[in-house]
Amino acid sequence: MFFWVYDLPTFQFGLLCAGAFTLFYWIGALFFRPILRQFVKSTPFCNDVVGYVLSSFCVFYGLLLGLVAVTAYQNAADSEEAVTREAAALSALYQDVSHYRAPYGQNLRWLLRDYTRYVIKYAWPLQRRGVIPTEGGIRVAAFEEKLLEFEPQTRSEEILHAEALRQFNTFLENRRMRLFAVQAGIPAVMWYVLLVGAFVNMAMVWLFDMKLITHLLLGGLLASYLGTMIFLIAAMDNPFRGEVSVDPDAFESLYRQMVEE
Repeated sequence: MFFWVYDLPTFQFGLLCAGAFTLFYWIGALFFRPILRQFVKSTPFCNDVVGYVLSSFCVFYGLLLGLVAVTAYQNAADSEEAVTREAAALSALYQDVSHYRAPYGQNLRWLLRDYTRYVIKYAWPLQRRGVIPTEGGIRVAAFEEKLLEFEPQTRSEEILHAEALRQFNTFLENRRMRLFAVQAGIPAVMWYVLLVGAFVNMAMVWLFDMKLITHLLLGGLLASYLGTMIFLIAAMDNPFRGEVSVDPDAFESLYRQMVEE
């Protein structure tokens, strides 16, 4: 339900997250802090007690933030690697079929160019909306059918055909990895825990006995940085959405080479 944030420019997305957390903290400091303070104001050295508890909580929450951030980055890196590997396998396959005798070589190369163009022009916009493109499978099936129709007549053609089939299987494997990554992301339960933890963190800061202006300043800085961390994780989550996403540069470079030949 929050996927609309990926349509925003990255700078606006970051400001939105930091501003929302800061605003939430300020509202809580003005309206909820007096209520929560009733539970600890009679405790001797309440600021020290709250500080000890907050320090312990921040250790666990910091570990969770780091774990989720690394997971989001790893998902994005794996998706980019799958795209690069798919383009590399496609390039090698294109070079292999270029040596097929006519008319097989020309037909197979045309099918690969058509597939590459489809990925750039049609599949990528769908992926940016979180939709797994399906028409590419039709083009891959058409290429596979034509590839299997080829019957080697010499020993060199047998070796070339075997290599093309191996590259085709490698291409299929990396293509599936790319499609699987379109809807990959951090599980919703981890997002719930992250947001609840951020709320608890800010609520515990409300318990400190400080002047209101100090609460607004120090707590606002803490809340804005929490929002920035959440923004960082969200921007890397869903690898194909938003400006901080995997781009089709590898396919575009390959397509230019195909057209120039």
